[in-house]
Amino acid sequence: MNKLRLFFILIVTCSTSLRAQQTDYKSQVIRYIIQYRDIAVKEMTVSHVPASITMAQGIFESNAGQSDLAKEANNHFGIKCHKEWTGDRMYKDDDKPHDCFRKYATVQESFHDHSSFLVERDRYKPLFQIKLTDYREWALGLKKAGYATNPAYAEKLIHTIEAYQLYKLDMGDFGVSLVDSLKNIIYGNVQPVLTRKAGEPGLVTGSHPVFMNNRLRVTMVREGDDLKQLSSLFQISERKLRKFNELTTDRLTQGDLVYLESKRRRAEVRTHLLEKGETFHHVAQKYGIKIKILYKRNHIPAGHEPSPGCLLLLR
Repeated sequence: MNKLRLFFILIVTCSTSLRAQQTDYKSQVIRYIIQYRDIAVKEMTVSHVPASITMAQGIFESNAGQSDLAKEANNHFGIKCHKEWTGDRMYKDDDKPHDCFRKYATVQESFHDHSSFLVERDRYKPLFQIKLTDYREWALGLKKAGYATNPAYAEKLIHTIEAYQLYKLDMGDFGVSLVDSLKNIIYGNVQPVLTRKAGEPGLVTGSHPVFMNNRLRVTMVREGDDLKQLSSLFQISERKLRKFNELTTDRLTQGDLVYLESKRRRAEVRTHLLEKGETFHHVAQKYGIKIKILYKRNHIPAGHEPSPGCLLLLR
């Protein structure tokens, strides 16, 4: 009788442990999506790699950011060195003993290199003929092109995308951490998301659609942009653009967000885990909140940059 009781106790314990592990992993994936989805979307606007694919690959290849390669080398996509790589390296057993993997200074660099890796290689060129929102064909195309040796790789990507509704990223419905109305972008013929209203400055045009982030109008810097050009395009003075975006320099970088109105006192999410290389200005721009409020809310002296891993309060 005691053996039977012990048997059932072990079954219940193992079942509970398995459910806990599954719950923990799901929580890790959700945190991963919240933390990195804006990077994936920014890369999509430049490289045309679907953000859903980027995120699903990152989740699968890095075990939602928990793999040794992700933690020690910021490598979230399992990209190996290859002969052209001249950067830092990490060695670990994989397909072969002591395989060489690329090592990055930041997670952002890993995401950017992933985009470049796909764009620059001939074997992936057929992927860019596939519709941006057709994540199934993209997943199958990656497997066919030899991105991974796992025979179920495409199915795993598709399952992840559908389980966490990552396909919404490709259509502009990706919540509150970046912008939530990317749906009208058509590459090569970009249309404005917002329509012009009476009394509003002109909402343009061509390669500069207007998005919404934290209920604020925002555009994204394209290659060659400067403040003078954006000022003329949106009929907002350079002085106001500097003030809205709390800029200490006129230098703009492709992919930066530029707010067309004053940022708010609180974000639509509660916290942000500070990544290596991120500054308070990065965080303030990402969530559409004022830098001085960010300092005040976190009881940090103005001008001081906290260390990576610091959990910042955003509201």
